[in-house]
Amino acid sequence: MKTVVIVNPASGRGRARKLIPTIERMLRASDLDFNLLLSERPWHAAEIAEAAARQGAEAVIAAGGDGTINEVINGLMHARLDGFDKSALGVLGIGTGNDFAASLNLPARLEDAVKAIIHNTRRSVDVGLLNGCGFTEGRYFGNCVGIGFDAAGGVLAKRITWASGLLAYLIAALQNIFLYYKAPTLEIQLDSETMHMPSLLVSVMNGKRIGGGFWTAPNASPDDGLFDLCIAEEVSRSRMLTLLPHFLKGTQASQPEIQMKQTRAVKIKATKGVMPIQADGEILNDACQEVTIELLPKQLEVIGVWKV
Repeated sequence: MKTVVIVNPASGRGRARKLIPTIERMLRASDLDFNLLLSERPWHAAEIAEAAARQGAEAVIAAGGDGTINEVINGLMHARLDGFDKSALGVLGIGTGNDFAASLNLPARLEDAVKAIIHNTRRSVDVGLLNGCGFTEGRYFGNCVGIGFDAAGGVLAKRITWASGLLAYLIAALQNIFLYYKAPTLEIQLDSETMHMPSLLVSVMNGKRIGGGFWTAPNASPDDGLFDLCIAEEVSRSRMLTLLPHFLKGTQASQPEIQMKQTRAVKIKATKGVMPIQADGEILNDACQEVTIELLPKQLEVIGVWKV
C-alpha cells in the first residue's frame, strides 16, 4: 500500500461525498497505487492517518476541509513520535474554507490538485503544537490557532448551512460583531516581549489565510521557523465593521489597533474573562484560560507545488 486517500464525506456541506467517484476515477487514470477510505466520525481521519503511517504509506492524502487536514496532520505527527516519519501529506481541498491549501498555494481545482499529487513534488513545512485548554497530549495544527473573535465566529459559521466558503464566514463575522465585542484581557508572552491588553483577536499563523478569504497573515511563510501573529485590541462595533475589509485585503497591519508579531513560541493567559480557541477552523474550547503554542520547524512533507 503506497498511498492512502482519506475522504471526509461530510466536508464542504456534504459536497465531498458527491465527489468520491470523481476522485477515484482521476486517481485510477493516473495508475496510482492507492486505497481510498472514508472517515466516519470525529478523529477517525487521525486514526486512519496514523495507522497508514505506521504501515509504511508513502503518502496520506486528506480529501476534505481544514478540519480533515488537521486530523490527518495529527495522525501523521503522532506516528512520527514513534519513528514512523516517511509519510508525506497530500491535500485535495474540497471543504468549506480550504485555507491550508490556499496558504500553501496548493491547487484549488480538484483536477489540478490530483495532478500535483501525481507529480509528487514535496516540500517540508513547519507544524504548530498547542498545549493546554484540556489537551494533555497536545494538538498539532498546520495553518493557524485563533483566539477570540475568529473562534467565536467559527461556531456561527458552522450553523450557516445554506452558504459555503468565504460567504459563510463573512456572514458569521458580521453576526459576531454584535455578539463578541467585549474582549478578554490577555497576557501574551512572545520570545522577546510580554504584552498585557484587552484583545479582541489573537491569530497565531503558520499559514496566511483563515475563514475562506481573510488574509490574516499575508506575509507568513509555512517553512520559515516562525509564527506570524495578528493581534487586535478591543475596538467598538462600528470600528470592527471598518476593519473587516482590511482583513479581506490583508492590509490590516496598516491600522493602529492591529499589531503583527513574529515568534517561535507564545503563551497566552486570560487574566480577565475567557478565550474561545480554534485550531485549523475546529473549535477546541469555548472558555480557555491558558494555552502554550510552539512551532516545530519543517516537521512534515507536503505534496504539491507552490511559492512561498
